[in-house]
Amino acid sequence: MSPALQLALLGVTLMLPRVQALTCQSGTHNSLRDVLELPLEWTAGQESCEDGWGCQDTLILIENGPQVNVVISKGCTAAADQDVLIREHRAGPGLSILSYTHVCREKDNCNSLSTTLPLWSLPSTTGPGSLRCPVCLSTEDCESATELTCPAGSTHCYRGAVWIRGGNIFQILRVQGCTSQPGCDLLNGTQEIGSIKVSEDCRPNAFLTCQRGIMLHSHQHLSQTPIKWTANNYELCNIGEVCQETLLLIDVGHKSIIVGSKGCSKGRTQDAPTITIHSAPPGVLVASYAHFCSSNRCNRASSTSVLLNSLPRSAAPAPGDLQCPVCLQIFGSCPENPEKVTCPSGTTHCYSGYITLREGGIYSALDIQGCMTQGSSSLLNHARTIGVFSVMEDSKKSRTQFSRLGRSLHK
Repeated sequence: MSPALQLALLGVTLMLPRVQALTCQSGTHNSLRDVLELPLEWTAGQESCEDGWGCQDTLILIENGPQVNVVISKGCTAAADQDVLIREHRAGPGLSILSYTHVCREKDNCNSLSTTLPLWSLPSTTGPGSLRCPVCLSTEDCESATELTCPAGSTHCYRGAVWIRGGNIFQILRVQGCTSQPGCDLLNGTQEIGSIKVSEDCRPNAFLTCQRGIMLHSHQHLSQTPIKWTANNYELCNIGEVCQETLLLIDVGHKSIIVGSKGCSKGRTQDAPTITIHSAPPGVLVASYAHFCSSNRCNRASSTSVLLNSLPRSAAPAPGDLQCPVCLQIFGSCPENPEKVTCPSGTTHCYSGYITLREGGIYSALDIQGCMTQGSSSLLNHARTIGVFSVMEDSKKSRTQFSRLGRSLHK
């Protein structure tokens, strides 16, 4: 490159100065701990920031009797510089919320907070008062909260939920404890603490979270052998929704299918788990499990045994005189000439029909053929809903019509 060209390029650089990109300490953490574990120390990773961005530290401690919730967020930020700021959002006695925030640009890794010491204080020496309150700090629920004597100066019992989100942190904290002020104002109106957004709600079932997921298995003997039913995801419900878990089992003999759904549901009320046997053996078995509940992550059934344990058990019936085509398909249609089997004694006629499932994250249609005992042509006894599922049964639709139906499974 010629000297003249170098100079011209330097001139452009001087006219448009480039802010040096920073490297910042980076990491997030949130955990519930015993307050005696404080002060904590940690190490962080690093990340390269966009031009002009700074480094930030956010530390939040929510103390409640013997427990403390620790929230740490470190990383790059577009926010303006801010000197170290320590705030007491809620002071004791009882529940307290403290925070440390800092935004800097003076050098790489200037967000160097590595301990809770700036917010740590000696355990309170306040003596006991006369008020007793349930005390709980949990990401699950507070149904078994322990009642403790509040420190002197406490005048009210608090019950609510705090939603903490931002900086790769999503946490809903159930809180019960002692305060010196009435009402739902644990945060004193605070909505943001550094890189973290916070909000609270004291209504029953506020910030209700449910396990979320769907399950579909096709195999033999699903009506005899339980399988795991777990969901690795959670969802935050809308106001008025409850948690649900629904299982539908169909067994035609040589093949069975089980469909499951967990998540939030509208327009339902809490009730005990319901087992329904829509069509009983001998012949096609159709059975379901449905549970609606309104406590945090209460849809926690972990296997299909919640349904299977309630199914009738009997010795295999002797073969009868009836022969029927037998088929069970969830993706596609049964063949034109499916295999015929000898039906169990007690069956009276052959079934051929379709069941369409909607809602709960499922949209699918099942093609079913098999042996039946009841005089009705319906496997579902004309049910239109099974738990969260909307169901439609048609035992007369032609295969040509059925082939036009959309068949898909959405997660």
